[in-house]
Amino acid sequence: MAATVTTRPLTRPSADIPRRRRRMYRVTQWLLAVVAILIAIGMLLPIVWLALTAFKPEADIVTYPPTLWPREFTLDHFVDVWQRIPFARLYVNTIVFAGGVTVISLLLDSMAAYALARIPFRGRGVVMVLILLLLMLPFQVTLIPLYDMLNGMGLTNTLPGMIIPRMTNAFGIFFLTQFFLSLPRDLEEAARVDGASEWRIYRQVILPLAKPALLTLGLFHFQYNWNDLLWPLVMSSKVESSTLPAGLALFMGQHVVEYGLLMAGSLLALLPVVVFFLLIQRSFVAGIATTGLK
Repeated sequence: MAATVTTRPLTRPSADIPRRRRRMYRVTQWLLAVVAILIAIGMLLPIVWLALTAFKPEADIVTYPPTLWPREFTLDHFVDVWQRIPFARLYVNTIVFAGGVTVISLLLDSMAAYALARIPFRGRGVVMVLILLLLMLPFQVTLIPLYDMLNGMGLTNTLPGMIIPRMTNAFGIFFLTQFFLSLPRDLEEAARVDGASEWRIYRQVILPLAKPALLTLGLFHFQYNWNDLLWPLVMSSKVESSTLPAGLALFMGQHVVEYGLLMAGSLLALLPVVVFFLLIQRSFVAGIATTGLK
């Protein structure tokens, strides 16, 4: 008898599986996009509310229930904020304070970071530990002794008195040190072979390579000092020598808060920081990525 051999057809993988995976991938991408948009709207809502409230009449601001879109647009708050306080003088003071601290701090922080990252010397590890300890020390701990020292030197109610204590920053030194450690040493070794000094290597080799990190740190310094309220408020007892945040705080009384003037002044104070960030946003992202800070 001849044996009959039965053969089963080979089972091929279903063609629907890759199609299902692509469909699930698309659905996941859409869900992530929707979640990201909702988070962005939630983060931008206070800024949108601030901008629209600056154009509302005072009666429209305090009405209940509150509305996002103004029933009537007005520019009275922008006119009043220039008349109630020396807004132009405060604007100039804030630019000088935040800009001066940013420029000087970038120079001193980068020099200290270059020494810690590239120049071997005894006690370098101890210095790094001290810098990390300063990062953990709250600013309020040294506020009163620092004020007493500056007051004894006659630097209160002056812009140099506000700028000098901020001329260097532990976070800036640590930030740039991490960036300099990630740079290859080939270029500076080649420069040393050619007879370049440490100052020339720092100025012509390291600083051009550190442009993304410098711009990123510059944004941090500028934004922090531009928005700082406590330090200018402590150092300035006169409105003329103060900065914008301290000047706008005058509209927040114990019983009455003038929201329209606060929103109009805050909107005008927000513009330089936004413009600065838009100009350096690419370098900002590159600086965060290369330093490894999250």
